[in-house]
Amino acid sequence: MKRFLSVLLCVILSFGLLPVRNVLADGGWPEGVSIEAEGGIVVDAETGAILYGKNIHNTYYPASITKILTALIVLENCSLDETVTFSHEAVYNVESGSTSAGLDEGDMLSVRDCLYALLLKSANEVANALAEHVAGSNDNFAAMMNEKARSLGCVDSHFANPSGLNNEQHYTSAYDMALIGRAALKNETLMKIDSTLYYDLPVTKRNPEGARIYPGHKMLKKNMPEYYEGCIGGKTGYTSLAGNTLVTFAERDGMRLVAVVLNGHSSHYRDTKALLDFGFKNFQTVKAADFDSVYTPVENDMLIAGLPAAQLSGLQLDSAGALTLPRSGDPSSVTSQLTYELPADAPPEAIARIDYLWGERALGCAYLTVNTVGDGTALPSSMLTEIQDLTLASQQESTEAPAGTEPERAPFYIPPVVFVVLGIIAVLGALFALFVLVRSYQEKKEAEARMRRRQKRMARMGDGVSVVDIDLEMERRRNYYTAKKQPHRRRPKRR
Repeated sequence: MKRFLSVLLCVILSFGLLPVRNVLADGGWPEGVSIEAEGGIVVDAETGAILYGKNIHNTYYPASITKILTALIVLENCSLDETVTFSHEAVYNVESGSTSAGLDEGDMLSVRDCLYALLLKSANEVANALAEHVAGSNDNFAAMMNEKARSLGCVDSHFANPSGLNNEQHYTSAYDMALIGRAALKNETLMKIDSTLYYDLPVTKRNPEGARIYPGHKMLKKNMPEYYEGCIGGKTGYTSLAGNTLVTFAERDGMRLVAVVLNGHSSHYRDTKALLDFGFKNFQTVKAADFDSVYTPVENDMLIAGLPAAQLSGLQLDSAGALTLPRSGDPSSVTSQLTYELPADAPPEAIARIDYLWGERALGCAYLTVNTVGDGTALPSSMLTEIQDLTLASQQESTEAPAGTEPERAPFYIPPVVFVVLGIIAVLGALFALFVLVRSYQEKKEAEARMRRRQKRMARMGDGVSVVDIDLEMERRRNYYTAKKQPHRRRPKRR
């Protein structure tokens, strides 16, 4: 009976715990991907949400993926038709055997030609020549690189040259390279160059007939086994110290991802495919205006900055705001935070920013804006400031109950797991009560059986025998049987 109850209890407990595990899984963040490289990350390019990361703030040598940042800075400071002249220092200040486009001292190419050679061919002498053209020297250009990285939010990097060749002071992290990759995706010219499948360089000293170059990123090429559907660009890298490094841009169903792999060991393409597959399978990008129903246009007679709200186009979320959601997750897990501290790149009509979170994970953001008055005229900045102040004051007042009134209480919420636990406790209580009843019933039956046996003995022994006599007789018999069953000790033999 005890064994049966124990087995039954274990079975019920096993089934009772299953709903708790399912609740946590359904509301959790997707998992199930791993990479061989030392560091890696995949992010939603539009929202910046980190979908998966491994050692994302550890620093590694980046090798030639550095050239993405180099291209960004060149495009921000030069026109494509400017002429770049290759100096002796630019051509010969490279490691022996490093990647080259075959250019020589005195060659002259346009910035456009140089960028194709930089991103497709990964030419190191071209990186040097562009750095000299923009900043006068590699050292000056490296200072621009570090400044640009900081402006993008990079926190782990330090760049020492435009090419990515080995240098102890030249390092980055997966997180920082994802930020740089997001910035690259926003630059249409860079992406046009980076996604090109071939390009013809002009005639130079060593290439009297010109030269056709192709991208080094194999996921772009349909004739390669590493080809990945949706890949729209990226950059490869390798040095003896950096190992294999890879940045990849991919797009499917309107969702753009940036994948970064650092310090890989011939696994960089497998790792990148795993990261991209995980991102596209488990996540989606949605517009904040379609997801968030809290901030709707204001259409009533209240006054805002001295104007009736009916004359304003309304407070609304900007159309560019977006957030990343797990495809199988519970949307109610998303929380939002409203802040009035706006970054420098906020829209001019923005009065606040809404940050969307999944626990502590950032999903994206959107700006709360006031666009125009009724006739389409843009609101002056002074009025926007006043509206922001009034909105902030209104928000603070809404959190304080008026004097003499009972504040409205939020409905009491009991998590589903509480009901599961209570159910388990109720089942255990019922089982314990059943066990007590069964045990009491067995003890009662045993007592009745003993009484019947005693009555039978008294009947056999005749009248005049008391209960005490029977008990003494039973004790004598037990002692007799016990002594009889004990083994006799053998005396030791005499020698």
